[in-house]
Order: sequence, then structure tokens, then C-alpha cells
Amino acid sequence: MPKLSRRDAVKTVLSGATLASLPAVSWPQEGAPIKRKGNIHQSVSRWCYQKIPLDKLCAYAAEIGLKGVDLLNPDEYAVPARYGLVCSMGYAGGGEIPSAINRVENHARIEDGLRKYIPLAAKAGVPNVITFSGNRAGMSDEEGARNTIAGLNRVKKIAEDHGVTICLELLNSKVDHHDYMCDHTSWGVPVVQAVNSPRVKLLFDIYHMQIMEGDLVRTIQKNIDWIAHFHTGGVPGRHELDGTQEVQWDGVMRGIAATNFRGYVAHEFVPARDPLTSLRQAADLCDV
Repeated sequence: MPKLSRRDAVKTVLSGATLASLPAVSWPQEGAPIKRKGNIHQSVSRWCYQKIPLDKLCAYAAEIGLKGVDLLNPDEYAVPARYGLVCSMGYAGGGEIPSAINRVENHARIEDGLRKYIPLAAKAGVPNVITFSGNRAGMSDEEGARNTIAGLNRVKKIAEDHGVTICLELLNSKVDHHDYMCDHTSWGVPVVQAVNSPRVKLLFDIYHMQIMEGDLVRTIQKNIDWIAHFHTGGVPGRHELDGTQEVQWDGVMRGIAATNFRGYVAHEFVPARDPLTSLRQAADLCDV
């Protein structure tokens, strides 16, 4: 199966599905949405569904009982609210995957972005914004950790003052993002612990951490105080959460629910089949 990253998605999203194929899926009709159990607050990542208009994606997400839409730009923050949803994670100038907060020379640029966009996120009810470590590029993990702590300390008061959480994302460096520094929980947790702010935590991407370390439920439960958000994706290939891949998603969701986690679990898989059917099936599977 092909391996897709967020960078590739605009070119290859939906694995060949086009808008012409979408009429086969019923768009939401008026009426009550599916009522979920409420133990897991599910969301959907926008970039995986680029060919579906955002308003239609939000309408469908609301119909199948999701609570939010992930990874929207500032000019899109308010769209989910039209459908009773939130933007559960926003872009806010927090850097790019290969070049971000582990390099001191990026700190001023990232601070400027967060200072500009976090107030907009707060106004729109966006609970989380994303940032990245950046790649190693020859830098030691120890130096990168020191720089990342310094950069996050520089911006944490902005987040605290506005009630928005800055989420440092864990990504794999084995398959999708070679040389990325924040590629293990054992690196990310000490960094956010050192910053020691209720508004600076990790985005634990289950897809990426299954590739890097496995042992998902125990790792999540041990470190839940430092995790603000989750992403999903089938391993291998980042496709549907089904029998073609290796993670037992209902078990992982029960592990998360057992911690009384009240944040969001956002589906970040690229459908290889009918996109809306796949999203509905993922929502059903994770509704534990």
C-alpha cells in the first residue's frame, strides 16, 4: 500500500476517489445526528478529505456523531460551528514538520505566528493549535530538546492567557518523516514536562507511534497527563481502521477512555475506498 504524508495529500488524497464518486454516498439529511456514547470525542482531519468541500465534510461529520474537524487554517476556524462542531486542532503559524521549534533561529517566527493566531483560535473556540519539533539535520537530540523547551517557554504564556493548548506532535521518522526529532514519547514527554504548562502538551499520533514504538495503551495511560490530543491512521499505509492493518482500535480507545481523557481523537487516515463510508466505519469502531 502506498505511504502518504500530509505533504503529499493535496496531490494524492482519497487514493483516487473523486467528487464524481461521491453521489454514491448519501449526504446528511435533516434530522438528529447519530448519538454516540460520549466516551471518546471523535473528530476528522481536514487534509485527508481535501476534495470534499469543507461545509459538506462538517455536515457529514455532525450527522455521524463526530464533535470536530481537525487541522483548519485560521480563515476556516469558524466553519465547523455552523454545524454544531468545533475546530478541534488549528494551524497557527507553529512551524513546519521539517523546520520548527528545535532550532533557535525559528523561535521568533513561530512566536509571531502564535501571537497572531492564538487569539483568533480562542475567539473561535479552538482548543488546540499544532507545532512540530523539526528535523535533526545533524543536531543532537539533547540540543534539540533544550532548544524546544526554550522555544515553548517563550510562547507558553500566550497559550495560557487565551486558554488554548499548544500541541507538539509526535511523528515517525522511520517511514513518513525521516530525521524528524520528536519521534518517540520518551523524547516528547520530558520536553513538555520541563515546560510545565497546562497549555503545552503532546499530540500523540497513534499511527506514528505504532510505527516507532508500539505498546500503545500502556504508553498512553502512563503519560496521559502530558497528552492533549490524538490522531488515528491504519498501520501500515495510513488507510482505513479495518482488518487490513495491525492496530486494535477499539482496544486502544478503551485504553484512552479509561483515563477519563476529555480531549479529541481525530481520524487522520487517507481513505483508499469510499471516503465517507470509511469515516463512518471508523467512527463506529472507535465509539466504545
